Amino acid sequence: MIPVQFSYTAPSTVEEAVVALATAGEDAKVLAGGQSLLPVLRMRLADPETVLDIGRIPEMRGIREDGDHVVIGAMTTHYDVAADPLVQQHCELIALATRTVADPQVRHRGTFGGSLAHADPAGDLPAPALVLDAEMVLAGPSGRRTVPAADFFVDYFTTALEPGELLVEVRVPKWTGWKARYEKFNQIAQAWSIVGVAAAVRVDGDSIAEARIGLTNMGATPIRARGVEQALVGQPATAEAIRSAAAHAAEGTSPASDAGADADYREHLATVLTGRAVQAACG
Repeated sequence: MIPVQFSYTAPSTVEEAVVALATAGEDAKVLAGGQSLLPVLRMRLADPETVLDIGRIPEMRGIREDGDHVVIGAMTTHYDVAADPLVQQHCELIALATRTVADPQVRHRGTFGGSLAHADPAGDLPAPALVLDAEMVLAGPSGRRTVPAADFFVDYFTTALEPGELLVEVRVPKWTGWKARYEKFNQIAQAWSIVGVAAAVRVDGDSIAEARIGLTNMGATPIRARGVEQALVGQPATAEAIRSAAAHAAEGTSPASDAGADADYREHLATVLTGRAVQAACG
């Protein structure tokens, strides 16, 4: 199908984008990589009066080091995020999860910030952002503000972005030395995750000193598996101990039953994938 007619604008700076977004009003849509928006427009599930293309804003691309944080521009492609040495060294979990997004074509066009702002419960990047305490830097008419990942994801496809605001960059604390793994289950290649598990662990000798576990598609937003985290601390990094702790994975979750899977199947997958992810992270 062909989208409905709309006005198109392509600002070259964040300031211009904020002004253009305020001028366009609530009927505007922001175009980042376009991997989610363009299919929606073509199916006429959205009919914006204005499409704001932020793909020509250089300051929203790239990855840099800022003290004890790695800063990822919102318009940085998945491919560039996964391949970046800073990301691989200091926040490996994000690199691992990003490599699983869709297919190579999508990873070369889709953007890190676009995926987070889209807030699809089945998306692969919100859970790692939550696990690593990422901070979203938002720009709007009142200036810039920073929102922790724990407060950014509000509901299905809903974030803390206010009308007129843009996600411009993501600040991720350095987790140097932590081991990580992202496990996902999907029915066919390139499909959305039925369930995904983001695991980051710090091993001290033969024991697990700290653990952080995030779940994908086990509720309206990414969820921390606190029961698993608490059960892992101080335990030996053995398959038996990890499987025992992973039994808590579905606690506090509210997975949906849909065409992809029933809720009880998702709970089972969360338990199995959590065990796999932690074991792989522990080596």
